Amino acid sequence: MKLLRNICRILVGIVFIYSGFVKGVDPLGSDYKFTDYFNAFGMSWMGFSTLFFSFLLSMAEFLIGICLFLNIKIKTAAWGAILFMGFFTPLTLILAIKNPVTDCGCFGDALILTNWETFWKNIILLAMTLVIFYTRDKYKPIFNFLEQTVVLVGTVIFMFCVQWYSFRHLPIVDFRPYAIGKNISEGMAIPDGAPHDEYAITLKYKNKQTGEVKDFTEENYPWQDTVNWEYVSSDQKLIKEGYKAPIHDFVIEHPELGDITQEVLEDNGYTFLVIAYNINKTDPENQEKLNRLAAYAKDKGYRFYGLSASAADDIRKYTEAHQVNYDYCSTDEIQLKTIVRSNPGLILLRQGTILDKWGHRDLPEVEELQNKDLASYCLQEQQAITDRYLIYSLIMLYIACIFLYIIRKYKRMIK
Repeated sequence: MKLLRNICRILVGIVFIYSGFVKGVDPLGSDYKFTDYFNAFGMSWMGFSTLFFSFLLSMAEFLIGICLFLNIKIKTAAWGAILFMGFFTPLTLILAIKNPVTDCGCFGDALILTNWETFWKNIILLAMTLVIFYTRDKYKPIFNFLEQTVVLVGTVIFMFCVQWYSFRHLPIVDFRPYAIGKNISEGMAIPDGAPHDEYAITLKYKNKQTGEVKDFTEENYPWQDTVNWEYVSSDQKLIKEGYKAPIHDFVIEHPELGDITQEVLEDNGYTFLVIAYNINKTDPENQEKLNRLAAYAKDKGYRFYGLSASAADDIRKYTEAHQVNYDYCSTDEIQLKTIVRSNPGLILLRQGTILDKWGHRDLPEVEELQNKDLASYCLQEQQAITDRYLIYSLIMLYIACIFLYIIRKYKRMIK
């Protein structure tokens, strides 16, 4: 029984840690998902709270996971886990039956599950959580009170730093199909032999003699018997989903040139795209910098477009007010929110491959790009960011080890 208890504790802890972390590195993604939930359940008035719940949910999951995994504050963690599973398991059953939101977002963009897959996953987790909950008094912690407090405080600080940095800039880990290095054209492609959606088609015919309306399938409907039967209507129901490309509904519609998607994705040169899914919510603080970048791009012969899902009148008002010197094209709002978690954001493409992306707080200066090969510049930037993340992680790990060492030293001294 002890082995079972510890297996359940460790497995549930790992799932909570993973779920909390992948949400924490993408707080705006969870923000959008909460908005979808509230709209689906007629609670759009809760829209003001979505970002708060995004931070709170990932922090709570990560903290519960750490407690379970390290056998810290098990009684409190067991209550937290059972409340989580007690709320989300029935919720995912409702989502599986009604399907108002196709992806629950329980693992962010790192792992996409159908609603039924999510429900059965939660059933398994709930069973293990019940084992932990009903045996919570039998777990013996390996850390003393002070050590547990240090670990918990350190966990909260670490997770908040991850959340805040990812919110202020861009996700430190990008699981989306528009991550740097991904090719949009390849993400839109459907492999040969991939399964297609399968539908059950119901055809309704009315008997001319009796007036009875009867359901038929494509195999047995009376298409030749026009004397006795009259067609009424048809209906189709999805019975099996086929392969769905990671990127879909990505279309760039220029106001004058029409669909320029393939031109942009196949261009051997560089293309800058300003992403502003809602022009009315766009932060105009760095618009002058974007205008300078657009002038630089045009001088070099590079494409430079804005992409938005806003109405044409709203775009016109914004471009006139801020003297925007590039054209805005229409693109699906969901795709724009997925491409970059910033409004506005900027991405750099070459032959459909995303070379780099920037949030509006981190836009490059024109002087940084002058007389440089943009591909090499982007590689250097990404390497610098990776090195910085590694250094920060090592520093935090070192500080945590020093704290634990001091605590254990102090504990020995007072004995």
